[in-house]
Amino acid sequence: MRFALGSHLLYLSGGKGRGMRQIRTGLAGVIWIAAGLAVSACASRPPGIMVPVAESAPGASRVEMVVATTRAKVDTGDLYGGDRATDPSFAEITVSIPPASARAIGEVQWPKSVPGNPATDFVTLKADIIDQAEAKRWLDKRIERTPHRQALVFIHGYNNRFEDAVFRFAQIVHDAGADVVPVLFTWPSRGSLLAYGYDRESASYSRDALEKLLTILAKDPDVGEISILAHSMGNWVTLEALRQMAIRNGRVLPKIKTVMLAAPDVDVDIFRTQLADMGKTRPRFAIFVSQDDRALQVSQRVWGSRARLGQIDPEAEPFRTQFEREKITVLDLTKLRTADQLNHGKFAESPEVVQMIGARLAQGQTMSDGREGVGDRIIQVTTGAAATIGNAAGVIISAPVAVVDPSTRENFGAQVQELGSTVTNTATSTGRLLTTPAPVPQ
Repeated sequence: MRFALGSHLLYLSGGKGRGMRQIRTGLAGVIWIAAGLAVSACASRPPGIMVPVAESAPGASRVEMVVATTRAKVDTGDLYGGDRATDPSFAEITVSIPPASARAIGEVQWPKSVPGNPATDFVTLKADIIDQAEAKRWLDKRIERTPHRQALVFIHGYNNRFEDAVFRFAQIVHDAGADVVPVLFTWPSRGSLLAYGYDRESASYSRDALEKLLTILAKDPDVGEISILAHSMGNWVTLEALRQMAIRNGRVLPKIKTVMLAAPDVDVDIFRTQLADMGKTRPRFAIFVSQDDRALQVSQRVWGSRARLGQIDPEAEPFRTQFEREKITVLDLTKLRTADQLNHGKFAESPEVVQMIGARLAQGQTMSDGREGVGDRIIQVTTGAAATIGNAAGVIISAPVAVVDPSTRENFGAQVQELGSTVTNTATSTGRLLTTPAPVPQ
């Protein structure tokens, strides 16, 4: 099997049939996105970002979270990498967020060097690996002081390193103003655009651990309610964990009240079967979709699926009838315009909506009618013309933070080797192009 890289697109030579054409088209899309973003990539983040600084800054805020992960530990201060661990582990993290005068709501201010400056950057004040008993004590101590004793479990998507997941979740919790106990479940993503296959298998690898975490939370007498927010490929591990829980227990455990699926990278037919396996007594589901999601368009080509759940048109059949029958709220974000180049995490760049979402989450309100165009409503909100947008919880969407960095480019050669045994001279030349550090914007 031989791979060649043209000037911009990866194509597969020597194959025949519809399946080969799908692979060729899908891989071409992945390389096209990677190459296009590499041209405009900014300087990468330095290692050691998770190493705690001595103190915060006046006016800075703090977000504390407990982390459960299937990532393997690393010897550096960053705690965890992209390899898979044999057993889950836990960590306690405190993130310092710069004062409001030094940052834009909805953004993560990454340090340009380490240690970061807490007056201008997101930094960690504490980053300790703990055992399961310590994690439970941490949770119980905080959940007792939280209204509704509510935990918010966040599962990130593809192309997220450990620090990406930690800082983005901290930003979401802070900017939303949601009075919940943050619980991050992070699985072994490589943090590379070209590691899609590895990430997908890592998500499947982690479903048992997520099911166990959710079961522990749901059976904890101190926990009153659990909300789940998943983004992108994180929806796959989430749905699989909930499906397994329902099969094992006869239903999804009742403390899990709301499941929010943001830009889900899941085949629509598989979602239907996962939902059926959960039975009729299940949590409230809300799905955030956008037909212009470029990342999911590539995923659709890679898998050759009819549609990815996160890019369906909720007004088209059979989706409209199916979702109405299953009482699933679908919020269409297609008309929303943000700076997100892939249109894969739009809400992360809408500060007004994130803040409104946090307020709604705290009040325990339900989702709005999914047949109303949320893109239209968000545009109204940002101009001050709308009064409500439904349950705020659904808009807390994490977008991948690491798009192209040296590790992405370093992984390029390894990914091509995994795809085939022979790489042409053209592929090697393009590999050198992608592994050349991008200029730092002035």
